[in-house]
Amino acid sequence: MTLITTPFGPKATAAQILDGVDLGGRRYIVTGGSSGIGRATTEALRGAGAEVTVATRSPGPGERHVDLTDLDSVATFVAGWSGPLDGIVANAGIMALPRRETSRDGWELQLATNFLGHFALITGLRENLRGGRVAIVSSGAQLRAPFDFDDPQFERRPYDRWAAYSRSKTAGVLLAVAIGRRWPGDGIAANALDPGYIHTRLQRHVDRATMRGFGGMDADGNLIMPDFYKTPEQGAATSVLLVASPLLDGVTGRYFLDNRQAPTGPGGPDAPAGTVADWSVDPAAADRLWDLALTVTAGR
Repeated sequence: MTLITTPFGPKATAAQILDGVDLGGRRYIVTGGSSGIGRATTEALRGAGAEVTVATRSPGPGERHVDLTDLDSVATFVAGWSGPLDGIVANAGIMALPRRETSRDGWELQLATNFLGHFALITGLRENLRGGRVAIVSSGAQLRAPFDFDDPQFERRPYDRWAAYSRSKTAGVLLAVAIGRRWPGDGIAANALDPGYIHTRLQRHVDRATMRGFGGMDADGNLIMPDFYKTPEQGAATSVLLVASPLLDGVTGRYFLDNRQAPTGPGGPDAPAGTVADWSVDPAAADRLWDLALTVTAGR
């Protein structure tokens, strides 16, 4: 497979990706679109003329409520949607919860938020989304752990905040792969992405030692911006590339970062940065995870 590249580098902003692109008349949903890279994604799409619905747990004026951890809430959002939809940016997420928590449906909360809620939203809006695109915000953490089908909710093994986060982000990539396999006749393209290192509320549960390890905090506890960090506007670039740029017409089931497709390699602690783990794009795992999620969401 030839890897896809674009004229845009790692520091390109979302507005630069859409410069000259007319999105007038197009409609998008951005989950978690009221802050961080979600807000930057929303602003860039609107700046190109699109109508954007921000789906969030705490909606402000002009936004719509959805709680991705509550499948009934997702079902209510879906039931209230009418008309065509050109794209969904599955952006909302949580990271590194210090203690195991579960959703109303019994799923570990990071997996429920980062994967299952988005699965329910996207599959619920399938008919509206025909011919559209999905961009799923994953993470380089997908390199650290495959999806655990034997114990996805940490019911038998001790809870590990980072393993839970990594599995949820692997699940997001598998969702992009599965959409391309399950809906080939719908014209729906789905791809996943790593937005890069960005200071947002996502890190609110991360301790100082870990933040220093990430390179984003100095010894005194101050946030810093090393060269490999991005602004929210730069972090949103790959999201809008996947969901709205004509450069990606017809592309599906792939994983991007820094506005280019990432090569596939073995995952694990020594996996090189800038790759996607083979377990994250495994078609058999994608199908198996789809079937698992469908058993939970069916009938809502």
